[in-house]
Amino acid sequence: MTAHSHRDARGRPLVAVTGIGLVTSLGQGQAETWAALTAGRSGIHAIARFPTEGLRTTIAGTVDFLDTDPLVAPALSERFAATAAEEAIAQAGIGQPGDFPGALFIAVPPVEMEWPQRRALAEAGAENEAVTYAGLQRAAATRRFDAWHDLFIFGTVADRIADRFGTKGSPISLSTACSSGATAIQLGVEAIRRGEMTAALCIGTDGSVNPESLIRFSLLSALSTQNAVPEAASKPFSKNRDGFVMGEGAAALVLEDAEAAQARGAKILGYVLGCGEKGDGFHRTRSSPDGAPIIAAIRAALDDAGVGPEGIDTINAHGTSTPENDKMEALGCMAVFGERMGAVPISSNKSMIGHTLTAAGAIEAAISLLTIRHGRIPPTINYAVPDPAIPLDVVAEARDARVERVLSNSFGFGGQNTCLVLGSEPA
Repeated sequence: MTAHSHRDARGRPLVAVTGIGLVTSLGQGQAETWAALTAGRSGIHAIARFPTEGLRTTIAGTVDFLDTDPLVAPALSERFAATAAEEAIAQAGIGQPGDFPGALFIAVPPVEMEWPQRRALAEAGAENEAVTYAGLQRAAATRRFDAWHDLFIFGTVADRIADRFGTKGSPISLSTACSSGATAIQLGVEAIRRGEMTAALCIGTDGSVNPESLIRFSLLSALSTQNAVPEAASKPFSKNRDGFVMGEGAAALVLEDAEAAQARGAKILGYVLGCGEKGDGFHRTRSSPDGAPIIAAIRAALDDAGVGPEGIDTINAHGTSTPENDKMEALGCMAVFGERMGAVPISSNKSMIGHTLTAAGAIEAAISLLTIRHGRIPPTINYAVPDPAIPLDVVAEARDARVERVLSNSFGFGGQNTCLVLGSEPA
C-alpha cells in the first residue's frame, strides 16, 4: 500500500477495521456466530429468563450463556459490550491492556428502571398500601437502593466500558433506535477522518429483552406471534412474515487510520468506505411512504464511499420481518439499484439472531466484514414463501461469492436511517 492509497478520493484518511468482536444468541465470538450463521442455524427460542404467561410473544434471541445479576438491560448490555470489546481489541493487538489509544463510541438501549426494581421501590415506599412521596424518601434514606442509581442512568454502560478498556476522552453514548450500532461506527469513522484520533472503539450492544419491552412492541403490532416454532418465526421478505423477533447481543469494531494501522504492522480486516444517514420525521414508527429517506441514506453511503450501485456485491439488509419495513427497504433498494437489483444478493441476519435493536447495525457491519473475508453470504432462513411484491434475489441458502463491497442497511423507528459501505480494499 502506497502512502497515497492511505487516503480516499476526497483526501480523507482511510478507515481500516483491525478488530472484530461478536456476541449473539448463536454464540460468543466471531467463530461461533459465523459458523452458525452460514449453517443457517437459528438462535431464536422460547424465553426462559422470565415467565411469559399472558404475553402475545414468548420467543426471542436471548443470550443465555452470559448471565448477570441483576438481569436488567444496562447490566446485560455492559456484559455483552465488554465481551465483544475484549475479542476485538485482542484481535487488533492495539495498545496495552486497559489502555486503548482512542475514543469510545457506544450504542446502548434507552435506560429506565425495570419492573422488578419499580415494584421493590413501591413496596418500600408504601404507607397503608398507598405509595407516597414521603414513603419513597424514607425508603431512599435507607440507602438500600443506591446501586440502582448508577445502574439506571444513561451513560453508565459507556463509563464502565471506558474505565475497563482505558479509552481516551469522554465516552460517547448514543441511542438512535435500530440504527444505533451503525451510527456508533459512523461517529468513529468521522472522528478518524477529521484527524482527531487514529483509533476508535465502536460498539453496539443491547440486552433489553424483558416483559415491558415485549409488551410495548406488541402494542405497536411489531412483534411476530408465531411462537409455536420459534426458529421459524423471523422470515424477512416472505409473504407470511408477521413481525420481528427481539434479539440480544453486541458487536465491537476497532477502527484505525489505515496509515497508522499499517505502520504498527496490524492486519487489516477491511475498510469502512462510506457512511450515509437521513432523518425522517414522517412518523414515530412508520417509514415515509415514498421511501425518500431510505433512498437518500443509501445514496449518501454510496456517494461517501465513492462507488456507484454497480460497485456493491451484496446487501446486508435491515430486513426485520415486519410487513412494512421489508416492503419499504425493498422499495428503497430497487429505486437506487434499478434493474440491477434483481441480480444483487440480499440477506437478513435477523432471520437467525432476531432484531438486536441498538446493537443491530454494529452486529450486521461485523457480519458484513466476515462475509467479505470468507467469500460466503449468510442465508435468510425461513424464506419459503416469497413475497411477489418484493422481487429481490433473497439468499435463502448460504452462497459462496466473490464479495468486495457490502452495503449494510439500518433503519430505525422515528426515521433514523443509517447505511454503511464496507469493503475489502479502498474504493
